[in-house]
Amino acid sequence: MKKLNLHSDSLRELLCYFINGGATTLINYMVYLTLLHSNVHYMTANTAAWIVAVLFAYLTNRIFVFRSSHSIGKELISFVSLRFLTLLLENLLLVGLIQLLCIPQGISKILVSIFTVIGNYLFCKCHIFQHTKESQDKKTSHRQKGEIIHE
Repeated sequence: MKKLNLHSDSLRELLCYFINGGATTLINYMVYLTLLHSNVHYMTANTAAWIVAVLFAYLTNRIFVFRSSHSIGKELISFVSLRFLTLLLENLLLVGLIQLLCIPQGISKILVSIFTVIGNYLFCKCHIFQHTKESQDKKTSHRQKGEIIHE
């Protein structure tokens, strides 16, 4: 029987994050484009798309990527607070790309998304869905006994 190790867990997490991040980015972009086509200003469209995407991302990151069992309230506030920083960054970059560099709104959104996906992963991994020392010790003790862990 094959033992799981931190390396394979990290690869699984990273792969799940990129799949989830792709879905979140797609939802964000679809809401953004839909609102743009409805003649909503690009800053309003970006903010509304961000709200929808953040709610989707929180739920899917919690359940499928990081498999968190922490308190939802504190974790959600932390998630939204750190993601709010990326909203500010997105809005600043959109203004720069659209107004200063005259790049079309749709293309600007794609370029901005590259930065936010990377930043969001780092925020989630390092600050929101951290495994506590107790849960890490429990996993380590199971692995040392040779048990297979199905999370």
